[in-house]
Amino acid sequence: MDDKTRQQSINDHIKKDPFANYLGAKVEIIKPGHSRVSLVIDGNMTNFHGTTHGGIIFAISDMAFAAACNSHGKVAVALNVSICFLKPSYSGDHLVAEAKEEHKGRRTALYSIKIFNEKTDKLIAKSQDQAYQKDEWFVDK
Repeated sequence: MDDKTRQQSINDHIKKDPFANYLGAKVEIIKPGHSRVSLVIDGNMTNFHGTTHGGIIFAISDMAFAAACNSHGKVAVALNVSICFLKPSYSGDHLVAEAKEEHKGRRTALYSIKIFNEKTDKLIAKSQDQAYQKDEWFVDK
């Protein structure tokens, strides 16, 4: 399998994420180790204060992390996640989570994820996530 076909197979596999599809999130793999997830917030995604529920913000951050750390075709799972919520967002806002690989070792990797409001370009949250890479491929090498 050539590199282009292999990368397309990886992207197709990641984009089948049932939870992302359930929420209506769009998952993009920019390149290996780098992804973006976007989601338009609706009224069912808010809390009793009328702001976006923290679980939704965490979810799109986690989706971007999962896409980035699995974008090499090797099975990777979360070891540790630390998120800081910085500003509120509301129903109708278009949130984007962008994950970038900061370090990739033999077994672990570190990612920085920024979640921002596309309308205002304001940073909503920031996350630092660590992945464990299993010795297992979901797409042929």
